[in-house]
Amino acid sequence: MGMACHASGGLLATAGADRKVLVWDVDGGFCTHYFKGHKGVVTSIMFHPDVNKNLLFSGSDDATVRVWDLVAKKCVAVLEKHFSAVSAIAVSEDGWTLLSAGRDKVVNVWDLHDYRCKSTVPTYEVLEAVCIIYSQSHFALSLGAFHQQSRKKKSWSTGICFITVGERGIVRIWNSEGAVCLYEQKSSDVTVSSDVDEDSTRGFTSAVMLPLDQGLLCVTADQQFLFYSLEEHLEEKWFLKLTKRLVGFNDEIVDMKFLDEEEQYLAVATNLEQVRVYDLSSMSCSYVLAGHTDTILCIDTSVSSYGRRLIVTGSKDNSVRLWESERQCCIGLGIGHMGAVGAVAFSKKRQDFFVSGSSDRTIKVWNFDGLSDDIEQPISLKAKAVVAAHDKDINSLAVAPNDSLVCSGSQDRTACVWRLPDLVSVVKFTGHKRGIWSVEFSPVDQCVITASGDKTVKIWAIADGSCLKTFEGHTSSVLRASFLARGTQFVSCGADGLVKLWTIKTNECIATYDQHEDKIWALAVGKKTEMLATGGSDAVINLWYDSTAAEKEEAFRKEEEGVLRGQELENAVLDAEYKKAIQIALELRRPHKLFELFSGLCRKREAGDQIDEALHALGKEEFHLLFEYLREWNTKPKLCHVAQFVLFRAFNILPPTEITEIKGISELLEGLIPYSQRHFSRIDRLIRSTFLLDYTLIGMSVIEPVSQGDLKTGSLLHSRKNMDDVLLTYTADEDQEQVSEGLKEKASAKKRKSLKSGDGSRLHKKVKDVARTNNEAVPLQA
Repeated sequence: MGMACHASGGLLATAGADRKVLVWDVDGGFCTHYFKGHKGVVTSIMFHPDVNKNLLFSGSDDATVRVWDLVAKKCVAVLEKHFSAVSAIAVSEDGWTLLSAGRDKVVNVWDLHDYRCKSTVPTYEVLEAVCIIYSQSHFALSLGAFHQQSRKKKSWSTGICFITVGERGIVRIWNSEGAVCLYEQKSSDVTVSSDVDEDSTRGFTSAVMLPLDQGLLCVTADQQFLFYSLEEHLEEKWFLKLTKRLVGFNDEIVDMKFLDEEEQYLAVATNLEQVRVYDLSSMSCSYVLAGHTDTILCIDTSVSSYGRRLIVTGSKDNSVRLWESERQCCIGLGIGHMGAVGAVAFSKKRQDFFVSGSSDRTIKVWNFDGLSDDIEQPISLKAKAVVAAHDKDINSLAVAPNDSLVCSGSQDRTACVWRLPDLVSVVKFTGHKRGIWSVEFSPVDQCVITASGDKTVKIWAIADGSCLKTFEGHTSSVLRASFLARGTQFVSCGADGLVKLWTIKTNECIATYDQHEDKIWALAVGKKTEMLATGGSDAVINLWYDSTAAEKEEAFRKEEEGVLRGQELENAVLDAEYKKAIQIALELRRPHKLFELFSGLCRKREAGDQIDEALHALGKEEFHLLFEYLREWNTKPKLCHVAQFVLFRAFNILPPTEITEIKGISELLEGLIPYSQRHFSRIDRLIRSTFLLDYTLIGMSVIEPVSQGDLKTGSLLHSRKNMDDVLLTYTADEDQEQVSEGLKEKASAKKRKSLKSGDGSRLHKKVKDVARTNNEAVPLQA
């Protein structure tokens, strides 16, 4: 229910619904104190601001404040004066006065010398927070100057000034001496939905004075953060000004539009009765437009011919409202629809009318031309044209760029084009299998784009009502579609949470963006920069910028840098700087060039030392990339001897601890081990084949047999050879294996010939009875 940190930063106190107060050691993470005594939920807690005073204060639902001694680990006082839950506590600047605020609408002032109640300040409001104003703060200095002018020096010099906030949603400043209210806000800045229960909190739930004289921060129940600062008035008075409003939760976003041509502000309609206008530079809520009595369903913006920024909204309260952005007020109210207004659209050229569509299946044209600038109360708008347009609810409206036509999309699966201002039917588009959620005119062609619940987007010709193109790709209903790049592209979003960018000429989706977790109901396109804003059921607003030029520039820069680095690589190879060349080849990710470098080094006499020097300069990420290349080389018989030699040198210079720290080394070794075992088994077979060749040559008296002493000397020499010599001669062993196989084939051929000749001699002996000696001499002579 609450937490507080000690001034030293080493202790943390927590208050819970289990009626207990716990103190924790921040560094050690263990509980140091365990206090029991409250009979209700502990609602507030704080340490004494003086580090030398080891006191802890806690307030509870049992209408008491308890003072705990951290050294003695016991309760030293119980302050009983409230008649309801204690919601907030604060300690004065000198450390000897305690203020406790409760839901009994009073603030009690306690003397910490003897723990008695000095005075009670009635506030006539359920309080949620109390904050002390320190003497050297900007608030205190401004109050002092104001009260010197008001000739109230006595009460100012002796009392304690503090701020209270509560259910009314206003900020008030008090003085404990005489229970005097020094300042009170005229109106509340808290916007509350009409469907909030009467018993729930409608105002502020917490407040805190920011350090370094940054002002006052107040928090509301709907997760809004309001920042206040002091502002001086021309009449030598001062007041609290709302400088920033941060909205922590937008709920479901229904519609949004950019407010001006510079695209600095974004008007957002959520499932509330207010319109929130956001400053895109800081994403703070600049102001809120309140006036509707039910949820706002649609919104549109325009800049009038006189330069006024206008906003029109349609709501479930069956009305449309016209707002002026500069004065942040409603200047027009249109009543006449018999159902919820689900679509509104401003005129594009003259900016003197707007159209609205409702669930009563009618379209109305509203004229607001001639509105004066000094309107204090909203005037009643009159509809100059009405038509029963569809058989079901109207979801979307769009006005043509020349203000001559208006298009409507409905749940009856049709879209209709009407001539303005008398709303005469021009053409009807039929072809969608589900309701149409969005319609828009092309900025350059005589066509209309529609988005439907049948997961498709269609482009229609206004001249004959035929379907020109159909775009498929969404996996759920398409809720919004809008043209981009002067009608050559369009963007769509739907219930699948995807934003898709399409090229009309080729009928293909060139990009898909997945940044939402739920349906995307709102899509706004900027006219100047074509910046996109999307929002939906996940209460998230995403801003999208056109990064095509930046990506092309980045690609060109990378290509240019790659060319320069490639030239450095070639220069390093020509200069025989293998260490630098290997590093550049790894950086540029050129495995073929890297293999050529290692292969060239393997042919040199001091290959091991040069490869070791190059490997010593590599980092862990570079070793990971090198091992990936070696794994691929090791799978090919023509490249494996180089891979094995580099692996041997790498494992010689790297200790096991560093090898295990390489990312993904286990998977790399799993790919290296089987092929390495296969290669070594082939080497063993080749060595055994050389013994057979030696035996054959000795039997043919080509070479002399090796004596026992030579065998000992040879074995000693052979044991001193390095592993890299075996690997370097691997290719020669392959050639030797081929030679031995050739000799085997020749020997087998001779054997077959001898067998044939033997059979022939036996046959000849039977026929002609020739002596065996003559027949045996024939192959010797041959």
